[in-house]
Amino acid sequence: MPDAHAHEAFDVRPAGPFSRWERMVAGRYLRSKRREGGVAMIGVIAYVGIALAVAVLIIVMSVMNGFRAELLSRILGFNGHVFVASSPASGLDTAALTRSLSGLPGVVQAAPVIEGQVMAVGDGQVSGAIVRGVARADLLATRLVADNVTPGGLKGWGEGEYGGDRVLVGERLAAGLGLRPGDPITLISPTGAATAFGDAPQRKTFIVSGLFSVGMSEYDQSFLYMPIEQAALFFGREGAPDFIELRLSDPDRAAAVKSQAAALAGPAASVSDWTERNAAFWGALKVERNVMRLILMMLVVIAAANIISGLIMLVKNKGRDIAILRTMGAGQGAILRIFFMAGAAVGVAGALTGLLLGVVFCTYIGPIQQAVEWVTGARVFASDVYYLSRIPARIDWAEVLLILGWSLAAAFLATLPPAWRASRLDPVEALRYE
Repeated sequence: MPDAHAHEAFDVRPAGPFSRWERMVAGRYLRSKRREGGVAMIGVIAYVGIALAVAVLIIVMSVMNGFRAELLSRILGFNGHVFVASSPASGLDTAALTRSLSGLPGVVQAAPVIEGQVMAVGDGQVSGAIVRGVARADLLATRLVADNVTPGGLKGWGEGEYGGDRVLVGERLAAGLGLRPGDPITLISPTGAATAFGDAPQRKTFIVSGLFSVGMSEYDQSFLYMPIEQAALFFGREGAPDFIELRLSDPDRAAAVKSQAAALAGPAASVSDWTERNAAFWGALKVERNVMRLILMMLVVIAAANIISGLIMLVKNKGRDIAILRTMGAGQGAILRIFFMAGAAVGVAGALTGLLLGVVFCTYIGPIQQAVEWVTGARVFASDVYYLSRIPARIDWAEVLLILGWSLAAAFLATLPPAWRASRLDPVEALRYE
């Protein structure tokens, strides 16, 4: 009788898809040297290309996400979220309206604001500036400004008759005018108190109480804060603010609060929110972000195309091996899977390496920026050009997964044509000239 253990020692059942022997053959082909018909150099080039393309895509998109987040936090930290404006002729009781608006759900602050353009004269220097008149309590509640007053301080600012004669100046504006805390600054406004001959230009000298820096050059070099009582006298507003600024606990609810504020203020007031005031800016950022993502995704596809050339050469060099495998019983599907795994391994390894490089680079982008600036002696990220004083990077893991999925899909699709060609190879034709 036949040995019952013979069938256990030799399992003649056909192997399933992606079985151990298919993975073994694919790994051997991938590691084979050039003299053995391998394409190691092309595989290395494809691996490096995919890794660099994925890393660059992650870094660029993370920097753009960080840039948008930093700008958004500073713009919304410096400015309000909803704005209610009315003319003095409307007859609105702004004090009562401010109290009513502050009671709306989600509103954490309602601040009357007087804003106007002036000519600022410092130590022999002249610059245009924007004066923002607010109450002392409202300035203290604006944490982005109040927490970044250095040097100097808010001592004496907004205190005394008509709020005193002290102003808070942006750090870059003060540097351009050659001013320090305690120095006088002369402000000249084209409009002031009304006279029989029209609005008379206003000129007055104030004392710089301190300097503020919010980390955004557009604000640090253009704005200065003045007590609202003093601003009303200086611009001749007669106590009527230019607008009431609302800050919300959730800026994304600006549209809902806007409609409620419009109902309270009535038709005599104009109500807008931060999305409308910055619509062109945010729209440009969104378009730039989408276009950049599309361009860099095409780079991933180009890098993955190297897999095609490598696999085509591998299939050509391994024609005899393919024929032998076919005559030994390997089906077309097995051959396709072998070469698919050989090419996909390069794509997976490159994508994972690029993921690691991109995440590490974004995590340590601050020290990297400092090191590059120290070595080159040049500013890598000029704040007067890019608004911010440092390169921001914010990793969006959902986007990282999208990038990883895209790179893997590109690599897998690139392996299919040469793998399909290998599976269609006729064993007789392959062995005819051997």
